[in-house]
Amino acid sequence: MRLAAGSTRFCAGILSTARHLTIEQKMADYSNKLYHQLEQETGIQTGYVRTGSIFLAQTQDRLISLKRINSRLNVIGIPSEIISPKKVAELHPLLNVHDLVGAMHVPEDAMVSSADVALALATAASQNGVQIYDRTSVLHVIVKKGQVTGVETDKGQIQCQYFVNCAGQWAYELGLSNEEPVSIPLHACEHFYLLTRPLETPLQSNTPTIVDTDGRIYIRNWQGGILSGGFEKNPKPIFTEGKNQLEIQNLQEDWDHFEPLLSSLLRRMPQLETLEIMKLVNCPETFTPDMRCIMGESPSVQGYFVLAGMNSAGLSFGGGAGKYLAEWMMHGYPSENVWELDLKRFGALQSSRTFLRHRVMEVMPLLYDLKVPRWDFQTGRQLRTSPLYDRLDAQGARWMEKHGFERPKYFVPPDKDLLALEQSKTFYKPDWFDIVESEVKCCKEAVCVIDMSSFTKFEITSTGDQALEILQYLFSNDLDVPVGHIVHTGMLNEGGGYENDCSIARLSKRSFFMISPTDQQVHCWAWLKKHMPQDSNLLLEDVTWKYTALNLIGPRAVDVLSELSYAPMTPDHFPSLFCKEMSVGYANGIRVMSMTHTGEPGFMLYIPIEYALHVYNEVMSVGQKYGIRNAGYYALRSLRIEKFFAFWGQDLNTLTTPLECGRESWVKLEKGMDFIGRDALLQQKQNGVYKRFTMFILDDHDTDLDLWPWWGEPIYRNGQYVGKTTSSAYSYTLERHVCLGFVHNFSEDTGEEQVVTTDFINRGEYEIDIAGHRFQAKAKLYPVASLVTHKRRKDDVELSDLHGK
Repeated sequence: MRLAAGSTRFCAGILSTARHLTIEQKMADYSNKLYHQLEQETGIQTGYVRTGSIFLAQTQDRLISLKRINSRLNVIGIPSEIISPKKVAELHPLLNVHDLVGAMHVPEDAMVSSADVALALATAASQNGVQIYDRTSVLHVIVKKGQVTGVETDKGQIQCQYFVNCAGQWAYELGLSNEEPVSIPLHACEHFYLLTRPLETPLQSNTPTIVDTDGRIYIRNWQGGILSGGFEKNPKPIFTEGKNQLEIQNLQEDWDHFEPLLSSLLRRMPQLETLEIMKLVNCPETFTPDMRCIMGESPSVQGYFVLAGMNSAGLSFGGGAGKYLAEWMMHGYPSENVWELDLKRFGALQSSRTFLRHRVMEVMPLLYDLKVPRWDFQTGRQLRTSPLYDRLDAQGARWMEKHGFERPKYFVPPDKDLLALEQSKTFYKPDWFDIVESEVKCCKEAVCVIDMSSFTKFEITSTGDQALEILQYLFSNDLDVPVGHIVHTGMLNEGGGYENDCSIARLSKRSFFMISPTDQQVHCWAWLKKHMPQDSNLLLEDVTWKYTALNLIGPRAVDVLSELSYAPMTPDHFPSLFCKEMSVGYANGIRVMSMTHTGEPGFMLYIPIEYALHVYNEVMSVGQKYGIRNAGYYALRSLRIEKFFAFWGQDLNTLTTPLECGRESWVKLEKGMDFIGRDALLQQKQNGVYKRFTMFILDDHDTDLDLWPWWGEPIYRNGQYVGKTTSSAYSYTLERHVCLGFVHNFSEDTGEEQVVTTDFINRGEYEIDIAGHRFQAKAKLYPVASLVTHKRRKDDVELSDLHGK
């Protein structure tokens, strides 16, 4: 490996903070500030110039997307504004602006020479005692007992506790080269940009960078001329066959391939027609299956960290990503929630070479496509399916994918136009609105079936009492309950934050069944393995694939099950949060649980996979007379959000504690039993919480005409920014939009966080900012069930802190 080899050498050098994810915005902002001071600290010129960026919008939808980003940038302190086409022409006179509807200007974005930044960082590291071995090949990482102990290089062995794989396009092969392979799903594509000679009047060094996403191109000043590249619709993946031996080499020019981007550039800057092009650069760039970079510790090897797959934003993310990874290695966790970038969001299934090749061909164009809400990838689908997939598909299921698993979003009735529904990418009211309404209504009034087989399912058993003892330490709620009872609990870290949010059923004295979110399969397994004693006779088994899970929601679920099992299923015989193995139809050994993950009445059925089709057919057949129908995850989301149910990965994360989201009653604090995170929670209970999970019901919002809230919208209290929404849905019961999110209390003088009391929440006037437009909202601190009962007087319900009681 050589310093600043690979794509670093060819990087376009644009540092942009305008990103869709808050964590990415923060990483880019940190990088910007770091590179700005590097020259001063190291004496090495990095070519840092603050040029600003202008993001162009040719359509109203693109402008809405920019407005959403703009409002998020402003609240984290990054200056940006929405500007008119006229203003664009003033800032960059060479641009053709006649087809624009607006733009976003981010004045503090910058340009640097990426190779020089790498050199400056390396120099600063050397000055602080870091040894750098340039032109040294890593052969493999030495792992003993699941822990990194050293690295084998072509110049001998180096002993170490930690290893960071930041080998970019070589990261995949390097990960597989250990005895204990580490799966890093990324793939290289060719990336093109052209360089021109200087213009007649050379461009000023501070000429703004232009990002024309609708035209799929970016343009920056380069030595008085132009550097312009883009993300074409038909990318060219490379090195699928295996190891890439190239070190720094410009790949072959391909003018035919670049032609659409060149046409786009000439439309945007007609004066370039006469300009001499020096060369077309073609360099490898790596992309990941979901357009987000990869960082964090390997689930299988302790001390093996990864930082790779930057999706053409390595320069923007480098500084911030390095900071978070350093914190991770030092303290065991970073200072921000980075789950969206965590390596453990992927399983080994996303590492198939064929999958990666096909997926990056879709991902690369998507970088500049419109990021409307609820984006579904088209490639690499039907990878993990329930045994009911074909049955549900034939009944009109529309699918979404989570962790490679197909899950139904909703079911299109036979009389609907299927084609139109697939075009439902919008920031406004989507065309599945009425379909989901009828599914929700059926859950409320009759009975619906949702296939929830994708949930992560573990069984934990022991020969003696070890299972209970160890789980009591790993989980925050008391699991010493009678056999057959179900406990809602969390796996907390030392800071009291949620590593996982789950339900655990006690199957026998020594056996527990744990249900977690779909994308927790790798993360949760790694956490349990890391914290369980190595020598215990404890068996942890991933049984996700062994069970099909059917969620029967609604008041008539009890009738359907009673009829199928010839057993009374009423609350007297089958109380809430209870689990019993029973037969349903001809199939036995089915785990029936009285819970639905929505707050509605009903049951979860965990069915051994070979009985799945039989049980589903029986349920649908018997359910006919009770008005049964299929439902999907969109109905589930609406139900859980109006019931104020938080979901891990959306509302809850590693920096959220049970006390901040009204779940104190789910924690065994009073029992004096030790568990991970207990000390932090006791301290928090004493000091008060600095953020609180709150429900917002939008007041002056027109569902048919106004932009919808989706997630990540800024929340204002009395005109001051206090937090962001974490999830939202339309509540068909309240006939309003409901947003969930955390409210902070920032001191107006110092900006520091203060304690958030019930009184603070209740006495505020709230607004939710949707793409720059603020809508009034009512804040609630308790589940909406009490609102639903009083729907007639929903505007004057007394505010009180009943949440979690």
